[in-house]
Amino acid sequence: MDTTHTEPQTEPEAELQTEPEHQPAAHPAPRTRRRGRTALLIATAAVLGIVAGTATGYAVQADRDPTPLPVLAQPGGVPYPAKPLAASGGAGAKAAVDPPGTVRDLRKLLIGRPAGSRAHEPESMEDGWMSVAGYAQYFNSPVDTFTWLVGDDVRRIAATSWLEGEHRQVDVMLVEFQPGAYTTVLKEIDTVRSRGYTDVTSGGAAAGSVRGGYYLFEPRQEAGFLPVYQALGYAGRGDVKVEIHLYDSRPIAERDIRKLTERQLERL
Repeated sequence: MDTTHTEPQTEPEAELQTEPEHQPAAHPAPRTRRRGRTALLIATAAVLGIVAGTATGYAVQADRDPTPLPVLAQPGGVPYPAKPLAASGGAGAKAAVDPPGTVRDLRKLLIGRPAGSRAHEPESMEDGWMSVAGYAQYFNSPVDTFTWLVGDDVRRIAATSWLEGEHRQVDVMLVEFQPGAYTTVLKEIDTVRSRGYTDVTSGGAAAGSVRGGYYLFEPRQEAGFLPVYQALGYAGRGDVKVEIHLYDSRPIAERDIRKLTERQLERL
């Protein structure tokens, strides 16, 4: 009789222990659509209150050790000049400071939040940056995804987020790869396009990008929670991959995610 009371307490631990068995080490699992963790926090807050919703999100991360940012320096160091360049240095001076494929501050290429929106910084973002480990949390298999991204030579990730209206949240990420990794960016975009989503309701191409586009998905429904609608925008230019996640408790218009994706692409 006592075992019927102890089994529910050990069940979560068993699930955590068995989860890697679904991802064989010899055969990397395909990266699937993001879990929308932040969106679920929004839905939770709408039903239970802001405090309860926030506590739920942080409880998941409470026992995890922080993951440091990956090394950003290139082999041999970035060739900055020993002395400041003259203001009239011209194109040659600029080339000496910014080698091909690099950006002085990737955050300056992020689109700004619209008027009337509210600044928001999720746990995975800090001062406009996101670690590879934080980015991997958007996927269903964070550990496998982290390994995959490091192998793809991710250099850094700039990110921004804001809130609109009652429950809408927008997350924008610029994933920069090492210089000359244009084919890697194309591979990342093709990975998005080949996932074989079964819950896509609509989608289309993004102007200005050969492979860029967007998807809208069926809402996620859970008893006691508001529905979570999700849209994904993606594109690439040079060594940078654009990724945009839009969440709302109401249906999302195709125009909204398409315009966001095209606006961000124009800034690259």
